[in-house]
Amino acid sequence: MHQITLAGRLHHRAALLCAAIVFAVAFSVAATTSPVRALNVNVTHYTLDNGMQVVVVPDHRSPTVTHMVWYKVGSADEPQGKAGIAHFLEHLMFKGTQKIGRNEFSRIVKRNGGQDNAFTSRDFTAYFQRIAKDRLDLVMGMEADRMANLQLTDEDVIPERAVVQEERRSRTDNNPSSLLSEQLTAQLYMVHPYRKPVIGWMSEVHQLTREDALNFYRQFYTPQNAILVVAGDVTADEVRKLADKHFAPLKNTANPGPRARTQEPKQIAARRVEMKDPRVGSPSFRRFYLAPSFAKREGINPHALDVLAEALGAGSVSRLYRELVVKRKLAAYAGSWYSGDALDNGSFGVVAAPVGGRSLADVEAAVDEVLKDVIENGLTREELDRAKNKLMADAVYALDSQFRLAYNFGVALTTGQKVSDVTGWAKNIEQVTGEDVLKAARFVLRKKRSVTGLLTRAEPVQN
Repeated sequence: MHQITLAGRLHHRAALLCAAIVFAVAFSVAATTSPVRALNVNVTHYTLDNGMQVVVVPDHRSPTVTHMVWYKVGSADEPQGKAGIAHFLEHLMFKGTQKIGRNEFSRIVKRNGGQDNAFTSRDFTAYFQRIAKDRLDLVMGMEADRMANLQLTDEDVIPERAVVQEERRSRTDNNPSSLLSEQLTAQLYMVHPYRKPVIGWMSEVHQLTREDALNFYRQFYTPQNAILVVAGDVTADEVRKLADKHFAPLKNTANPGPRARTQEPKQIAARRVEMKDPRVGSPSFRRFYLAPSFAKREGINPHALDVLAEALGAGSVSRLYRELVVKRKLAAYAGSWYSGDALDNGSFGVVAAPVGGRSLADVEAAVDEVLKDVIENGLTREELDRAKNKLMADAVYALDSQFRLAYNFGVALTTGQKVSDVTGWAKNIEQVTGEDVLKAARFVLRKKRSVTGLLTRAEPVQN
């Protein structure tokens, strides 16, 4: 349970910030609405007197709702020496309050026909329930209760800490590919707290205590640091009444303060990580580049990076796949991604793996050749149009997910963006030019902004 631990790996923003082709949202402190023609509903955004934001995305296609509470805190906001506390607290939030018995939260949701979970990233932590609309009052009351009244004992904390440690072993320590990505991220960000894994370093996780969790809870789990997002078979008035009932009475118990992080200095040297592990089945190459995010653009159009990632390495018609896999028969796979949903820096990545008989050096040289051509000449008109059309089509398809409708707004509002950034996403993709992509490629795809990783098999040590 509670295992959707995100590490900023939101590679295809079209699948996440999806709704802009077909709707617009009006927003202010006093709620306003505007028509969403495709869904025949109105979307609303406003703020309660205690500072908690509310977003309502009506979708009347089924009598269900997705109810989410987002907190503007993630692993990058953790105190020094407490890596993993944001994710650990996410686990502990299910333990109970005076009203809700120990470990009863999820059981209550399940008994009422719903599903619930939570996820932590570098910039946010979120909790959600998917349930019948007539149970919205119930789950909203439960979330408001645990925002203010979480109770923890060592009997809760110590076993759950062991659960988190085992989660780290199974997801990272026992997976050479995950270990390499963790090492690359730690090298990509030299000083910024994004260099830490969301789940934490094992050396710090095993020292986390009940008091650590409660201190973090008291500082950050307060209404002015939270966002309520409800998508589903509801009206703005229905949600407003319930939000006024459950969340508006809550008092702010702390001021989280500004999200001050040590910012990444100008990077002046390429880095390499070569990792060998006897558990590796086949070698692989990957490279991460420091990139602007949608919140901090550094003079670059981040939508152009979405288009670049799509054209360069998304699918069998992408440049990398055609060159390395189809034409040269060097690689078993090749691709790229862009992760720009971050309060601070984003990242751009390329990956590839050689086929039998070819080396990682062959693959890396071929990747560099493709990237050099893109930096010098940009995309062809066909590549540009195909990438933009694919991204916008994915945006339309993503509307089918009620969860994504809610998720889009939560991600945006916790990472320094606005509602209009969600609703204007597809229009901004449509307006990307070849010159935008060329400028972005030349800025981002520079070796000195990168770390390259090589993963190979090591021979087992004989006893």
